[in-house]
Amino acid sequence: MTVTLKVCLAGATGWAGSELARGIAASADLQLVAAVSRRHAGQRLGEALGDAAITTPVFASAAEALAAPCDIFVEYTHPDSARSNILAALERGAHVVVGTSGVTDADYAHIDAVARERDCGVLACGNFALTAVLLIKFSEMAAKILPQWEIIDYAYAGKPDAPSGTVRELAMRMGKVRQPRLEVPLEETRGLREARGGTLAGSQVHAVRLPGFVLGAETIFGLPDQTLSIRHNAGASAKPYVDGALLAIRKVPGLIGLHRGLDAVLEL
Repeated sequence: MTVTLKVCLAGATGWAGSELARGIAASADLQLVAAVSRRHAGQRLGEALGDAAITTPVFASAAEALAAPCDIFVEYTHPDSARSNILAALERGAHVVVGTSGVTDADYAHIDAVARERDCGVLACGNFALTAVLLIKFSEMAAKILPQWEIIDYAYAGKPDAPSGTVRELAMRMGKVRQPRLEVPLEETRGLREARGGTLAGSQVHAVRLPGFVLGAETIFGLPDQTLSIRHNAGASAKPYVDGALLAIRKVPGLIGLHRGLDAVLEL
């Protein structure tokens, strides 16, 4: 017998959230019971998405949406509201999938404690695209063997933050494996020191912001007379993030406490 999971989606009319809403609605084992969007509160979600088949009610806040019981709360809004939304869901006994970037480590420490008190799982993913998840995992694996690497962060010209959330997670995860070795210490660089990029968790990160790119990341490893490049590229649509998010929704009920990264539930 197939168990249907009831899902509440915060940020259901955003760029990524709207595509995920369609994915949830099309899944036989998932039921989208509530959505959060201040702009479209009081409507049916299908009115905002142009799909009359989606009759999910839209609420102005997570607190209102959570009045309807749900199994999974998906946080896809903004860092300013993410913490309170996640905690509100946990207080209601819902498991949580987090797609919002910018939540601090201190906030996550508190969220982890609350989740464990409630016997709930929280799965926080910096990127739901499966190729991005594999980039991070494979880079971690390579860092155990290859001692030198640098990271390139690709994005469209108008992206204001650098590095991206994906590259930030990549650097942090690799930094926990080991610190890359530099042949020439940064302070001994001749010429323009900034040309060596920024240092994040020990890794040198170079952010490219140009027309023609959407989002991407690359880890380049080097050994004498050989290099290894692991690269992820995403296009302009939000479709790459749907499959991973649906996987996270289905897996989070089996977790207790906070887990970081989609690879935490992949059988790798």
